[in-house]
Amino acid sequence: MIKAISNTSPIIGLSMIGQIELLWELFDIYIPQEVYNEVVIESSDHAIGKYELQNAVAEGYIRIYQVQDQDFISKAYGRLHRGELEVIVGGKELGVSVVIIDEISARNFAEALLLKPLGILGILKLAKAKGKIQEIKPFLDILVSKKFRISKKMINQVLQEVGEG
Repeated sequence: MIKAISNTSPIIGLSMIGQIELLWELFDIYIPQEVYNEVVIESSDHAIGKYELQNAVAEGYIRIYQVQDQDFISKAYGRLHRGELEVIVGGKELGVSVVIIDEISARNFAEALLLKPLGILGILKLAKAKGKIQEIKPFLDILVSKKFRISKKMINQVLQEVGEG
């Protein structure tokens, strides 16, 4: 199983479409403490993904990782959000294969540190390839209707790649 660490937005997006379990079905999955805090501790009772993540951690499907190099996080904070930085630094510390992150600046930074970023679209493509889901388009339609930020260009490209375009 591929070892990965995830940021907040893919967790929220997968929760929106009722597919958070793809994280542990496809990956040996971790999240940094900051991501857990953002989704569970600092969010309202009605926040998307809050209870899904809380339950996944309680059930042992997702493990929380305490990032060690907090000094680097503090120095780099501002260029990226704290959660994104913890995903990237945690990924290096854990020796993961994949960092699950949607934001382009964070993906670029991860690549510069020789990590492989994968976003929600990549997760859906992988899930379809592995037979976990049959189609991607219905899930993308839900994400768009709920104002999840994905460019029309990226949606069309992914649908074309998986033969749904």
